[in-house]
Amino acid sequence: MKKWILTVAAVALAGCAQIPNYQSAIKTPPPADLVGNWQTFGPQKGLVSKEATASLIISAAGDTLDCRQWQRVIAKPGKVTQFSGDWVNVNNEVRVMPLELKGRELHYDKLVLQRVPQPTAECQEALKHVNDRAQAEKAAKTTGGKSHHKVMMKNGKS
Repeated sequence: MKKWILTVAAVALAGCAQIPNYQSAIKTPPPADLVGNWQTFGPQKGLVSKEATASLIISAAGDTLDCRQWQRVIAKPGKVTQFSGDWVNVNNEVRVMPLELKGRELHYDKLVLQRVPQPTAECQEALKHVNDRAQAEKAAKTTGGKSHHKVMMKNGKS
């Protein structure tokens, strides 16, 4: 727990506190060598169990999905941006994690990931749900968020 608190303090002191919310982080198309599907293999310190798997999906536009699997699937959308000259992933909880490519391995959030042709079936399903939700939000914005139903208001007149 202390280590996590120190990490948060270090990130805040390093300037990551300048990203006040997820919407303010500017999505930036990453370099081609970061784009793709990345996955852990074997036990890793950054995962809760030896059987757990982590995947990171990075699109050419800069969208990401951090997908962790063990007894259930936890998927967090995010976006790639540059911060202080480094490539980072900012997830929807405003957690900022560096993306470091070392040879053919991606070092990310205490994990070492390798490129894979496609994400796991569970992460593909999670990605589909995130994309469906994003399309629904975009559609709501283009219609002005107006509902097809009239709102009933009590006006005090009888």
